[in-house]
Amino acid sequence: MGFIDDAKDAAETAARKIKDGFEDTVDRIHDKVDEVKADAEVKKAEAERDSVERRNEVKEEIRGDH
Repeated sequence: MGFIDDAKDAAETAARKIKDGFEDTVDRIHDKVDEVKADAEVKKAEAERDSVERRNEVKEEIRGDH
């Protein structure tokens, strides 16, 4: 009966390691998604800032505010 118990323990350990590995992978994927979203938000904010700066420059040129 010892062999069966050892096999059962080994199978449970392997299953636990697979589960832990899967959970780690899922966490890494979520972290990467969050990182990509944050980068996109930064790029959007930078583009909006650049647009506002350019619009203000054009307004200054039109008014002759150099």
